[in-house]
Amino acid sequence: MTTPQTPEDQLPVGLAAAEPLDPTDSSQQSEQPENESVGTVIIAGLANLAIAVAKLVAGLFSGSAAMVSESAHSLADTITEVFLFVALRRGVRPADEEHPFGYGKESFVWAFIAAVFTFVGGAGFSIYHGIETIVHGEEMGAFLWSYVVLAVSFAAEGTSFLKARRQVTGASRRWGITPSRFLRLTPDTTVKAVYFEDSAALIGLVLAGAGLALTELTGNTAWDGIASIAIGLLLFVVAAILARTNASLLVGRAVPRRMHNQIAADLASIPVVDAVPTLLTMQLGPGDVLVAAKVDFRDSVSGGEIEAASDDAERRLRARFPAIRYVFLDPTRGTAGRNHVDGGVDI
Repeated sequence: MTTPQTPEDQLPVGLAAAEPLDPTDSSQQSEQPENESVGTVIIAGLANLAIAVAKLVAGLFSGSAAMVSESAHSLADTITEVFLFVALRRGVRPADEEHPFGYGKESFVWAFIAAVFTFVGGAGFSIYHGIETIVHGEEMGAFLWSYVVLAVSFAAEGTSFLKARRQVTGASRRWGITPSRFLRLTPDTTVKAVYFEDSAALIGLVLAGAGLALTELTGNTAWDGIASIAIGLLLFVVAAILARTNASLLVGRAVPRRMHNQIAADLASIPVVDAVPTLLTMQLGPGDVLVAAKVDFRDSVSGGEIEAASDDAERRLRARFPAIRYVFLDPTRGTAGRNHVDGGVDI
């Protein structure tokens, strides 16, 4: 004769028990930015591939070092977009027993590789080719095709940049912050990479055009080499910014200070909570956040009330911030009213 299972016997364990309490249906809210980032990366990748071929042909016909460097720049950007696409795809895989917090940080790994490739493949080649041109000179051909390709490339890169800027502007408006501050704080390194790379591409096209124009006016090919070096230095700066951001996220960066303080306030506002002496957060991926806190519950409440309050806390936090994936609360002693505020990242 089998013993009937009680509701407690049927409660989930392991990863199933760690599933967040969903107050509404936040899945659509969390998927929209991801889908938007995928579209931004695909548009940027296709534009860069077409531009790289056009620049290479124009560079070979004109003999311009800056145009060849711009071709390497666009090719590096194309391969970078491939890395970023891989980052988006692999970073959203669900958690398993081997990776209980999911694969979100893999997005940062691939984005870091993309930044390194931009440095090696784009910046290194452009600087080297520019120095070669200054030292040894070069045979210049027809300039017209280079100017045409630069103009078409500017239009294509501008289209990709506008797509990235719209995403950044929309996201910053939702957060109530400026676009520049959003770019500093966002864990979505894919849209940040596209935005910075497209910005660098537009500036690089202007530099290449200036180098060609000065070379044509003066007959001195050193100007073309200088433009190539300037493009390389520009790529170096972009690669350094992106690499630094991804390294910080890989180490385990906290959420922005404004979000940290709001989480602390939400936890402290629960009736049976006296204080939140310690609040720790970590960005697990572009769209996943872990929250761990030591919470001082009132001494008079029962264990059941603490459990109910913990569930209420998770619902509150996820209702305000759908990116919060895990909430771990540790009952501990504290001093009433003394909460851990002004933590997190303040950039």
